[in-house]
Amino acid sequence: MREKDIRDIRDSKVLAAMSHPLRRRLLDLLRLDGPATASVLAAKTGQAVGNISHHVKVLAAVDLVEEAPELARDQRERWWRRTSDGIRWAAADFPDDPVAEAAEQLNLEHQAAIYREWLNQRDSEPEPWRSAGAFATDDWARLSVDEIRELDERILALFTEYSLREIPDDGQERRPVFLVARASVGQP
Repeated sequence: MREKDIRDIRDSKVLAAMSHPLRRRLLDLLRLDGPATASVLAAKTGQAVGNISHHVKVLAAVDLVEEAPELARDQRERWWRRTSDGIRWAAADFPDDPVAEAAEQLNLEHQAAIYREWLNQRDSEPEPWRSAGAFATDDWARLSVDEIRELDERILALFTEYSLREIPDDGQERRPVFLVARASVGQP
């Protein structure tokens, strides 16, 4: 399995560009489905092609996506792909920056919205998807800073194992599954 290409974000302009809800969704679609045209992305999001083109250009301006000209059938067709498999940033890298604070809130809302959508439509899913389609767990532990970092690395390695693996050709149905893990200092 190849190593996951992660881009570390240190510029608040990049953070602002990627935090917009539609742009975040475009990045997710390009990550999951691979390169696409603005027309394909518009069909998947229910947005106008012109709106998608604008947002893709904003992402390209901060080097989160790039053109894939080798996929075009003619000079008018423009294909886009992500420039990295993943994006990583930490609020600590943006002290006193309101962009980072807003980005954290938007990121949490994005994650919760995906899970809420599953809760709203899971009863319409066939078994076994209804029972296996999502899981959640939480727990408490007393951890040092180094232990939090170790846990983060282990969870990321497990996510990478599944997200970058070659999909087996075994006839089983596979659907997109959103993987998210969070840890935060807190009190019960």
